[in-house]
Amino acid sequence: FRLSVNQYAEMIRLDILTEDDRVELLEGVLVAKMVRNPPHVLSTKLITDALSRSLPAGWHVSKEDPARTSESAPEPDCMVLRGGPRDYGDRWPGPNDMALVVEVAESTLSRDRVVKQRIYARAAIPVFWLVNLIDRRIEVYSDPSGPNDAPDYQTSRHYGPDEEIPLILDGLEIARFAVRDLLP
Repeated sequence: FRLSVNQYAEMIRLDILTEDDRVELLEGVLVAKMVRNPPHVLSTKLITDALSRSLPAGWHVSKEDPARTSESAPEPDCMVLRGGPRDYGDRWPGPNDMALVVEVAESTLSRDRVVKQRIYARAAIPVFWLVNLIDRRIEVYSDPSGPNDAPDYQTSRHYGPDEEIPLILDGLEIARFAVRDLLP
């Protein structure tokens, strides 16, 4: 049985699903979230801190919170969102709110590279960072094709530990980070 995002949100509102239920809705299916190991936790914190220090006014970082697309409610490890936290007091951020989504992956690398990438491309999220802990690199995907039969990102670049990764917001480079500083 596939769930709509509205049904999923209602299950949360009615406490059918609680914070103790480590699931997210991906393409209409409830999917168990993996337990985060220390390298995952560290990388997420390093990225969240670096992004938070670099954002201009009118943007903020959200960590491990739900977002909303047409058929999914993913919980990326972090997102760069328009506005401030209070702008989302009564709703989940949607695609037009998100400039960047970040997934930190080790055991979930395949799912994040295929399913989550497809979800974010379908929703036309401008930039998706996949922090590949296995290969110690950050894969950056941009230029989403948006909703079509095979959504994908048209541009990808992999940044190794000795490179710098740009933070792009609304098409402008805001900052650069040494990849090694974002990896555990």
